[in-house]
Amino acid sequence: MSKQLGFFTRVLDDGSPQERYRSATEQIRHAEAFGFDSAWVAQHHFDGDEGGLPSPLVFLAQAAARTERIRLGTGVVTLTLEDPVRSAEDAAVLDLLSGGRLELGFSSGGTPSAFPSFGVEFERRREVFARKRATVLAALSGEPFGDGPNRLHPARPELLDRLWLATFSAPLAVAAAERGDGLLLSRTQPPPADAPDTPLWDIQNPVIDAYLDNLAPGAEPRVSVARTLFVADDREEALRLAERGYRSAGFARSVLGDEVDRLPIEELLATFDAHVGTPEDVLESLSRDTALQRATHLSFQVHSVDPPHEYVLRSIELIAAEVAPELGWTPDPASLIAAV
Repeated sequence: MSKQLGFFTRVLDDGSPQERYRSATEQIRHAEAFGFDSAWVAQHHFDGDEGGLPSPLVFLAQAAARTERIRLGTGVVTLTLEDPVRSAEDAAVLDLLSGGRLELGFSSGGTPSAFPSFGVEFERRREVFARKRATVLAALSGEPFGDGPNRLHPARPELLDRLWLATFSAPLAVAAAERGDGLLLSRTQPPPADAPDTPLWDIQNPVIDAYLDNLAPGAEPRVSVARTLFVADDREEALRLAERGYRSAGFARSVLGDEVDRLPIEELLATFDAHVGTPEDVLESLSRDTALQRATHLSFQVHSVDPPHEYVLRSIELIAAEVAPELGWTPDPASLIAAV
């Protein structure tokens, strides 16, 4: 079976929020034109440097109106901070408007500073997440939820087969597997404190193992592995843009301190698991990633390189034409439409 190919954006292009939303929409349309199977957006609250979108379902409704075929995913909605009934209602309406193209990814959240504004204790996030997730499942199915007789209208039980769970841990991967949900793995993940040089794939392979070993009977495995990938026609230009992006990124400085100013760009890229260069460069780099090789869904993003918009569009083209086919993706000829 051919792998699925996804474009992922944190909506962080240079410009105002309105310009970021416009650019991200154009990038999603471009990905559709070049055969990508899906497009994904992240949710972040109160931080315009790490993530530019607090309302992914609202944004994806607009993207649905501007596209025809590409599947539209949340990577992720932090359900712990949301009203689960309203989340189910919005997801059901969006799925109907898009013709059944929504892929609904959830997580329990990983940014402690966002939690107080929503009245949730970060330490209780998994407990709260489990309770709210159960409400979403009941609501989407059309069953009564909570203490009253109410049922969701419109219900959307079809979405229950298109749920995903993002996690760093094997126990939550098991929970996703037992329900038949897809597994979303991040573009980077903190290494063990006692083994800081552990490659990303060696951290994520045990999570994939736990998921596959506990998959619900009859469920198809869905393992989406995200990676930072910026492909350009010229290696030196790609490295120049990557160096500019990482040396100015606040998150990079929070991890490395002043070392972010001194490390060679190749070491910065290795530190943050980024694959940058020509198609040949990134294919050589990705060839060592055994977790990516096990994925059913390849999810590529340009964060934290965050090059100018026109370079993102070109990267999308090169991924579709020269990179993804070498990784096991076969585009559906019927999915290719005239470039926007």
